[in-house]
Amino acid sequence: MREKENIAFVKNAARRYKVVMLRLKEKYKKEVIAAMVKKFGYKSVMAVPKIKKVVINTGFGKLINAKTSGEQEKIYKIILDDLALICAQRPILTKAKKSIAGFKTREGMFIGAMITLRGKKMHDFLDRVIHVAIPRSRDFRGIELKSFDEKGNLTIPIKEHIIFPEVSPEKAKAIFGFEITVVTTAKTREEGIELLRLLGFPIKKNG
Repeated sequence: MREKENIAFVKNAARRYKVVMLRLKEKYKKEVIAAMVKKFGYKSVMAVPKIKKVVINTGFGKLINAKTSGEQEKIYKIILDDLALICAQRPILTKAKKSIAGFKTREGMFIGAMITLRGKKMHDFLDRVIHVAIPRSRDFRGIELKSFDEKGNLTIPIKEHIIFPEVSPEKAKAIFGFEITVVTTAKTREEGIELLRLLGFPIKKNG
């Protein structure tokens, strides 16, 4: 029941954001394609890079260290519920591939959660990341260029999930961070950086 309410909340929030911004998908079609063709000289608009998918990853780490199995399950549920609220899609739990004594993890133990977004959910999520969540981050000075890999994919670290408006800081039972990886079809790092900059990602000019 709560999951349905969470998803409905996110959908309603996305509708509200629509009236105050040019949506990501619309911006790509109306502005980004032409600008990318002009800069990189693509012979066809079909060659212009685009965002392929967004992957959200979080590790439970210290949150479950030295906890009983019952306590761990409660933490899993809190994190999964909050991620579902933020992303409008249910996460999947990820397991440890091998045992590591130093980290007190056993093979097959749940150690994190992951969501892969595509299509409309992906665009709605990134709209909120760019225009709502990131601006609420404390001491944020822009996305560093080192956050891009050689293929133009971007990884954004989120220190506290409560920067998303779908989560009430007062009601949050656990505060956790996660990583957002924006996977593009760019062939070079330069193309990926320019694509996301044109889409409105607050990327530093030098970083």
